[in-house]
Amino acid sequence: MNGASPLERLLRRDRVITIAGVVALCLLAWLYIVAGAGLGMNAWEMSRLALFPHQQTAGVTPDMSGMDMPGMDMSAMATETEPRVWGAANWALMIAMWWVMMVAMMSPSAAPTILLYARVHRHALAQGQIQDKLAPTGVFMAGYLLVWLGFSVAATALHWLLEREAFVSATLMSSQSRWLSAIVLIAAGLYQLSPLKNACLSHCRAPTAFLARHWRPHAVGALRLGALHGAFCVGCCWMLMALLFVGGIMNLVWIAALAILVLVEKAFPAGQWVGRAAGIALIAWGGATLLV
Repeated sequence: MNGASPLERLLRRDRVITIAGVVALCLLAWLYIVAGAGLGMNAWEMSRLALFPHQQTAGVTPDMSGMDMPGMDMSAMATETEPRVWGAANWALMIAMWWVMMVAMMSPSAAPTILLYARVHRHALAQGQIQDKLAPTGVFMAGYLLVWLGFSVAATALHWLLEREAFVSATLMSSQSRWLSAIVLIAAGLYQLSPLKNACLSHCRAPTAFLARHWRPHAVGALRLGALHGAFCVGCCWMLMALLFVGGIMNLVWIAALAILVLVEKAFPAGQWVGRAAGIALIAWGGATLLV
């Protein structure tokens, strides 16, 4: 034991290192969002509790006095009558905002699969099945997060379109349309009950079976495996992420609530039933939204 090389001692501690890395990444992502995601906006002021968020947006503008958006043209900010003009800097910051938000929300629920991947790789190395000296856990996670980057680009494009058509407030970044709120809530609820959601969720809830079926060695295999796991996670959660257009993309309450729901769905024994109950509640919520 005392004669173990530094590399061997490091491999024995890979679980602690992996946990520390995931926790650090998640905390940094949350700090970035709470600090305003580089947009110069006050995330706390944009975090409002409302059963029907679209009723709050009309004529409401957060106080942005004294705030600066590095790299962004302040003349491009929205006014009460004109939508914001999206330049290259706006696009880059909004994509970064969405991506970091996905990191903050999805890293906790992905942690069990990441840890299991590190363990399987260590076992394969001990059995002589592979020759890689260091578990490419970081490559696996990179593949996972790259898929969420693709989702973030698509979400930003949809964000731009909804804002341009005045369905989403340019200042509060939440729905200002009863119809948009109702449609997204009902669609998210129906998706929670759909076979596609259940199929994707089953892969996320059974990381052992997932790795046994799709395992590939080496860094390329780790990247592919991480991307595949990310694809299943996107398939499981994309409609839940769409709910941010209702409650507010920078609304910390909604971000935290959705992150907790995703974690419960994937990691807890009754998670599947909690997800279905949430689906029924979302459908009822969307129906009520149509009536107010």
